Amino acid sequence: MQIRKSNKLANICYEIRGPVLKEAMRMEEEGQRILKLNIGNPAPFGFEAPDEILVDVIRNLPTSQGYSESKGLFSARKAVMQKYQAMGIKSADVNQVWMGNGVSELIVMAMQALLNDGDEILIPAPDYPLWTAAATLSGGYVRHYMCDPGSGWQPDIKDIRAKISNKTKAIVIINPNNPTGAVYEKSVLQAIVDLADEHNLLIFSDEIYDKILYDEAQHIPTASLTEGRMPCVTFSGLSKVYRTAGFRSGWMTITGDCSKIGDFIDGIDILSSMRLCANVPAQHAVQTALGGYQSINELIIPGGRLYEQRQVAFDVLDSIPGVNCYKPQGALYLFPQLDPKVYDIKNDMDLVLQFLKEEKVLIVQGTGFNWPTPDHVRFVFLPHIEELTPAMERFAAFLHRLRR
Repeated sequence: MQIRKSNKLANICYEIRGPVLKEAMRMEEEGQRILKLNIGNPAPFGFEAPDEILVDVIRNLPTSQGYSESKGLFSARKAVMQKYQAMGIKSADVNQVWMGNGVSELIVMAMQALLNDGDEILIPAPDYPLWTAAATLSGGYVRHYMCDPGSGWQPDIKDIRAKISNKTKAIVIINPNNPTGAVYEKSVLQAIVDLADEHNLLIFSDEIYDKILYDEAQHIPTASLTEGRMPCVTFSGLSKVYRTAGFRSGWMTITGDCSKIGDFIDGIDILSSMRLCANVPAQHAVQTALGGYQSINELIIPGGRLYEQRQVAFDVLDSIPGVNCYKPQGALYLFPQLDPKVYDIKNDMDLVLQFLKEEKVLIVQGTGFNWPTPDHVRFVFLPHIEELTPAMERFAAFLHRLRR
């Protein structure tokens, strides 16, 4: 008898580590060298955590052998509380902070705590696909609202309004956005908050890239717009800004008026207790990271690695005929469009698979981020310029062969 996977997984996908990656791994086993531009993993490209973070984790290892409180270490949660209070979010409370094994675990917990079968949730298109997968696995029905490439990938407020129904329970905001690199304007965020308030929707705000900003872009915490009005659930962590993706140290905090979501919070507490606790050694990194010198600032200014690598990758893409690319204002990614009048693409997974086989570079297709048409791909611009430039030039040569 064959044992089959659960039907719950029928429509679940995570293409960042999907079938094309499996092919890349097979090619590596044959001895081929593959440049992986599919995932925002800073460490393999020489982005290391600040020494003081590593020292604190090492020094606290002897006292990290047992479970912590299910919500997390008090010192870590207090540091998170202080981070948001310093932003003017006065309702931030240490008792409303949960530490997680990365933001990913907390997203899954939040979806499980909120959604019943058939409940609807609004998630952006394109999105970070874990959001759609977690909501679907929890029994929810995802309605994707469009972000507009013509306006710098800002959310389309009219489309959001049109997709709210009496079954809608929440809306997800990803800002700065993965995969587009958009940083949302205050007026757009305010319009989303107003819609959520009008329709009694819970707001989930994914802000994992909040300090990775370019060209004087400013990140507005969604929670700063909900103070005194309504609750806001904010997610962030150490993986990207502090280059500790492998530590799996993230947090979720609920701020604003929580008087009507006590039962949802009880659900979060139940799920938090069921997993016992988050990674204890990594929680010791939080206080030092948030309270110490913010070394990310050296990387995002002219002359900094992230700034210069973004520029190089963008310049190559922008020079390719039939490629339209928004210059990202935040995060670690480029999400170029391949003009369908120039490139006849029926299946974007086949496209990136062909690129992998011909040029030994791994990227992700746009439909993997729940973008509805097969005309985008996502690049990670983490490699050193000496490695990134030829990779981008190989993409240009690849597209030249495909051009009509």
